[in-house]
Amino acid sequence: MINIKPKNKIINILGVNIDNYSKLELRELLGSFLSGNKQNLIVTPNPEIILKAGHDEELFYIINNSKLRIPDGSGLWFANIALGGFLHRTTGVWLTREILKLAQKKYRVVIFNWVDGLNNSKSLKTELEKKYPNIKYLIFDIKRERCKIDWDKVKKFKPNIAFCTLGAPYQEKFLFHNLRNMPSIKIAAAVGGTFDFLTGRVKRAPKIMRILFIEWIWRVIKQSRGKKIWRLKRIYRAAVIFPLKFCKWRFILPFKYRPSVSCLLYKKENNHYKIFIVERADDPGHWQLPQGGLDRLSLKQAGLKELREETNNNKFSFKNQYPDLHKYKFPIDSPKHRGAIYMKRTGYKGQKQGLIIVEFIGEDKDIKINYWDHLAWKWADPADIMGIIHKHRQKAMRKYLEKFRQLDGK
Repeated sequence: MINIKPKNKIINILGVNIDNYSKLELRELLGSFLSGNKQNLIVTPNPEIILKAGHDEELFYIINNSKLRIPDGSGLWFANIALGGFLHRTTGVWLTREILKLAQKKYRVVIFNWVDGLNNSKSLKTELEKKYPNIKYLIFDIKRERCKIDWDKVKKFKPNIAFCTLGAPYQEKFLFHNLRNMPSIKIAAAVGGTFDFLTGRVKRAPKIMRILFIEWIWRVIKQSRGKKIWRLKRIYRAAVIFPLKFCKWRFILPFKYRPSVSCLLYKKENNHYKIFIVERADDPGHWQLPQGGLDRLSLKQAGLKELREETNNNKFSFKNQYPDLHKYKFPIDSPKHRGAIYMKRTGYKGQKQGLIIVEFIGEDKDIKINYWDHLAWKWADPADIMGIIHKHRQKAMRKYLEKFRQLDGK
């Protein structure tokens, strides 16, 4: 048995955690997953998926909270070289084959196959019975959205392994939200188009091209005429946009402050004011105002967008805005501290914040926070809020309360 040490096995690229295991170590882990009692979500981030995670906070959360995040794509290998390390690159094809080999012994497999992909249940059935004759399997051809699954049939089958081929971010979200419907699952793997290679619908590049990291040339050549532009756009994102974004994140942003906005949302009840605060999902007990980056928007636009996204409603009345009120460095007490994690995610050394003040004109039942952002929310009395807000937020909060009190003579 291999003694796998977690130290130095996780690298971080654009805020996304990647597990850096050799194939020998991965085989050990897969076996332990199947013999254990826990459900294990496995994702295979590549440069394109990491770029998507930068704009999709739910995908970002799911990847970073998965049990195993296997790097797929030469771009990640080069990025880690720039970070001063070595990355074991593992393809989704290899992962899928290894899991199927294990399944052939005694485990049941369910495949959620994208109905608009290159394979269907019939072609998958033919390939599985040909290469893995002892596997017990169940296949569903499903759509990316509003898919209907007979979960009673799944539970009766009692699968131990689940594959999903919907592509990112659909497959990661599908498995994450539906693990509760499959209590017998030990491994749930988001594998994209790997079955297209296993069934021969897509031919892999010659080994020499894979070794030289130029497999993308082969994929362009082999792509049908109608999809060449689509393939080239994907390659452009992975081979041009990702390296540029990585270099900026690694070498430029650590010297800058991130432009951001804090949102003071309040309501008035019986001539009494209360302020909306949220508890961070990544740091229980850490209460603060909603906040986010400007992302090239104006202070007002970014703030209202943040409130819409974090409360899932738009029942607001904008009152005022105050640019450049507060600037701070991310507080770092340890490498695992929230500040260190947030620095990795954004690349910046800190934030410079403006403030918007907005009145809530809806009802409390309209507020629905996102699980990946916050654990809870509540209304706080302005007189009590300094005793509730996290210590790292108090200096800024004093400035924001001053502006709030100046508004209409509050």
